[in-house]
Amino acid sequence: MKNNKITRRKFIGSSTTLMAGTALVGPSLFGAPSILKSYNKPNSLINGVQIGVITYSFRSMPDQSAEATLKYVLDSGISAIELMGTPAETFAGRPENPIDRSTFYGLVRKKRGGKLTEDEGKELADLETQMTAYNKEVALWRKTVSMDKFIKLRKMYKDAGVSIYAFKPGNTFGKNNSDADIDWGMRAGKALGASHVTVEHPSDDALTKRLGAMAKKHKMCIGYHGHEQQTPTFWDTALEQSKYNMLNLDLGHFVAAGNSAPLAIIKTKHDRIKSMHLKDRQTPARGKGNVLWGTGDTPIKEALQLISDKKYKFPGTVELEYDIPEGSNAVAEVQKCLEYCRKALS
Repeated sequence: MKNNKITRRKFIGSSTTLMAGTALVGPSLFGAPSILKSYNKPNSLINGVQIGVITYSFRSMPDQSAEATLKYVLDSGISAIELMGTPAETFAGRPENPIDRSTFYGLVRKKRGGKLTEDEGKELADLETQMTAYNKEVALWRKTVSMDKFIKLRKMYKDAGVSIYAFKPGNTFGKNNSDADIDWGMRAGKALGASHVTVEHPSDDALTKRLGAMAKKHKMCIGYHGHEQQTPTFWDTALEQSKYNMLNLDLGHFVAAGNSAPLAIIKTKHDRIKSMHLKDRQTPARGKGNVLWGTGDTPIKEALQLISDKKYKFPGTVELEYDIPEGSNAVAEVQKCLEYCRKALS
């Protein structure tokens, strides 16, 4: 994933099909009679293929709370989600991060590109010190936090018609994380109702073996996400290490990496894929661009039809990464992605 510039445009719900339902989303809905809770719920299960969305798709929206995220999902017409750590953990009472994340990660990217000035280097070093201290504070919080809040969050989403099929917490499954951190991530995922947790593939065989063992302990699968390092054999070692090690395949990045047979990996690895990210990217020959769906080289339509025809059980996750057009917002663009999926599966 790569960060787009975060805007502060005021969110205006643009869904026409969920106009009545979204007007109810909020505290009044979750305390309403069951007849209201079931009114106009979204349904993005299309011809046997569950279309979901990852929280990251709404990163440009002004409110990143669990409640606001739920509203974005409902307004998009989607009924399933890969939930990332921030909305879930803040809902559960995680200590507030004092660091401006956009500034921090902006400096990190400049450092990688070798464009950091001396003053920016000092600023980054200071922020890294603060981040280390904050991560320790969060680790202590995780050791004592109850799972009750996560169960409550799961119910809030379920009552609104949205299932949480995957959980991707931040700074939880890395090489330097303790067993307590990993244990917490697995337990939180279970409390949220997820079938699996997701993490960036670490390209570290010792770590995937360790994570696979922890996943077995909790009977919770872990899906490894890849970017342009993906190849048809990229996951093989992790898959051999544990039956709980799985793929969180990213079809768009797979194409941008120059792999010539993106549908083949779905066919050969379908029983080890827990979820698949959907985006439209170009091949290296065309610049690897992240573009509007239907204008790139990623066979999204063909992949969805394959999943439907073969009755594969994993969801397709909308990951909005192309630049949002002027005058639009993330919710409206996710709606367009969902409509693309509907047409592909109709």
